[in-house]
Amino acid sequence: MKPRDLFVLVGIIGIVLMMVVPIPTVMLDVLLVINISLALMILLVAMNTTDALQFSIFPSMLLITTLFRLALNVSTTRNILSKGEAGHVVETFGSFVAGDNLVVGFVVFLILVIVQFIVITKGSERVAEVAARFTLDAMPGKQMSIDADLNAGMINEQQARERRKKIENEADFYGAMDGASKFVKGDAIAGIVILIINLIGGLIIGMLFLNKSAAESAALFSKLTIGDGLVSQIPALLISTAAGLIVTRATSEGNLASDITGQILAYPKLLYVVAATVFVLGTFTPIGPTATYPLAIVLVISARRMQTNLSRKQAEEEQMEEEQQIEEVRSPESVISLLQIDPIEFEFGYGLIPLADTQQGGDLLDRIILIRRQCALELGIVVPVIRIRDNIQLKPNEYVIKIKGNTVAGGELLLNHYLAMSPGFDDDSVTGIETTEPAFGLPALWIDEATKERAELASYTVVDPPSVVATHLTEIIKKHSYELLGRQETKALVDNVRESYPALVDELIPSILSIGDIQKVLAKLLREKISVRDMVTILETLADYGTYTKDPDILTEYVRQALSRQITLQYSDRGDSLKVITVGPSLEKKIAEAVQQTEQGSYLALDPSSSQIIYHRLNEQVSKAIQTGQQPVILTSPTIRMYLRQLLERTMQDIPVLSYSELEPSVEIQSMGVVNL
Repeated sequence: MKPRDLFVLVGIIGIVLMMVVPIPTVMLDVLLVINISLALMILLVAMNTTDALQFSIFPSMLLITTLFRLALNVSTTRNILSKGEAGHVVETFGSFVAGDNLVVGFVVFLILVIVQFIVITKGSERVAEVAARFTLDAMPGKQMSIDADLNAGMINEQQARERRKKIENEADFYGAMDGASKFVKGDAIAGIVILIINLIGGLIIGMLFLNKSAAESAALFSKLTIGDGLVSQIPALLISTAAGLIVTRATSEGNLASDITGQILAYPKLLYVVAATVFVLGTFTPIGPTATYPLAIVLVISARRMQTNLSRKQAEEEQMEEEQQIEEVRSPESVISLLQIDPIEFEFGYGLIPLADTQQGGDLLDRIILIRRQCALELGIVVPVIRIRDNIQLKPNEYVIKIKGNTVAGGELLLNHYLAMSPGFDDDSVTGIETTEPAFGLPALWIDEATKERAELASYTVVDPPSVVATHLTEIIKKHSYELLGRQETKALVDNVRESYPALVDELIPSILSIGDIQKVLAKLLREKISVRDMVTILETLADYGTYTKDPDILTEYVRQALSRQITLQYSDRGDSLKVITVGPSLEKKIAEAVQQTEQGSYLALDPSSSQIIYHRLNEQVSKAIQTGQQPVILTSPTIRMYLRQLLERTMQDIPVLSYSELEPSVEIQSMGVVNL
């Protein structure tokens, strides 16, 4: 056992012995001074803690100090009643406070007891009770928050254990404080009872055993009783105040003094209001200027100095922040932030700033919100946040769209004009600046406000510049949606399905397919503009066929067949009829014979001359369909669909290639041409 442990044990045993063993007055004086010093120390520690758990021993200290005061009360009461004296400390307190008027002494003592019992003790008791209750009620939520942070990787296992331990300690501490506050309440009641006992017992002993008159006995024992009560109640008041500070303080970064000066004195302008109020009181009331003018002057000077200090501190913080930013730029680690690439960026020249400036009527930000909603409904994916910024390197009216840092599209706008697209025949009365519609590459004109009405009457399609940008941005996102869907985004989609279909997701992932496998299938669907919004059907199909093959191309074909109703409605006229370009038997045979099987999968191996012939024959039929105003759709057998799609990937990316298995039996297929070799 360490010496300090032995000292604590001996001290507690000594406190208990003080209640039964007489204490000499000299030693009693020392113990009373120790009691006052100990109470003052506890109060100062409570004021300088930033967290209640930093003084977690306080409930036990509350019990020990209360027991120590009661033991001293018993010892002083024994000396007062047996010898008519209680040492210099008790006599000094009695004489100093009461003086020649015992009534004043009694009143002061009663006020101290009432302040401690009714104000501080009752308030601390209630706060401790409520804090204990709310701490226990909040424990499950805090535990769940820690588990969520741990699962998200924001904290490690060691930090999670420390935070859980802190929550348990807080609950134990406030529970202990709820009970320990009863000690202070009982101590106040005991002080009043001991006061009455000392007065009545002192009168009886003084008259019967010390041969004193009633007046002499009352004067002697009243002074000693008042001194004894004050000696015990002042430390009790200090410790009660410490208890109130502990249970009422929330967690902060500083101690009580720094919090008070930092928060109450954080608004120096308010001191001017207080100074003006005090000045008015001294001028227009009988209080007079003697007590008010000096205080008003001190408040004004203090407010002035506080404003100066705050301005200097703010300037120092700004300078320090600038130096820190410069230092970060110079440091090697600052390069890491430059590696971050935004998924989608929209950059524009300074002349197009009004598009994004809401103060100038720009609604581009609102349109982007609508674009993201539209893509979620049509494609079934969550489009990442689109970074919008101006770029002085661009022309004033120029804009570019970037996907993962690479420019994929751009255009120029005239803000004070409208874009007019011809209905198929030109009207000579509609004149403007010739241009090309950026989203679909159609010839168009930039017309002014005066020509707008004439163009609309001539059946021109007239749109404003923000609509041009929104349409172009929407088409680019749809075209490159497969690039925006990574594994993290796929996991978010799967987690969304898991909330309603947990059995499906748990069966598929990870025992059958991984997130990466699912992402490849979804990307292939999006690459051909097939919506992945029906994730349940997609995952059900992958769960059915994922046990037989892991080839993403083959799995994609199975998924497309499962989405036949969606694909039919997407390309047909309300699901009733579909005009297609049919692949003939000779071309199907040629492609089927060119398929090569390897361990990594199958691929199409056609010689360049055969590929050129196929491109030429398909291009003839596609051109005929476009000239008739029809959307060209190529229809082939399921066995070669994906290989024909691979063949046309670069030259005819926007031409859909469907198979017979992807169409509903009820749809009427109308052939606009047949492609043969």
